[in-house]
Amino acid sequence: MIVCIPVTSDGLTAPGWGRANRVALVSASDGEISDWQAFDVGWDALHDEGTEGAHHARIARFLIDHHIEVVVAEHMGSGMTRMLATMGIRTSLGAHGDARAVVLAALADQEDLA
Repeated sequence: MIVCIPVTSDGLTAPGWGRANRVALVSASDGEISDWQAFDVGWDALHDEGTEGAHHARIARFLIDHHIEVVVAEHMGSGMTRMLATMGIRTSLGAHGDARAVVLAALADQEDLA
């Protein structure tokens, strides 16, 4: 499973999704993380450039390009939540703390829902 989560430089979950400066792409299976790559996306600076739709499209393109299946975040707006649902990307909200632990917990919750 490929997960995307906003992160800080010290490995914690960053507070926002659409305004994330950095995200981690995480490959995980069987309750273990097999790959962790951080990307500086700059969505915080880009958030107010152009329309909301253009910003959502920017994020959607990133998620499509990286084959994301689940987004884990502390919170996100209702428009973003709807967009991800339309794309078939599951969300796990309310995340905070150590990003690696949060991803593993979210994946366990996703498996319980399956």
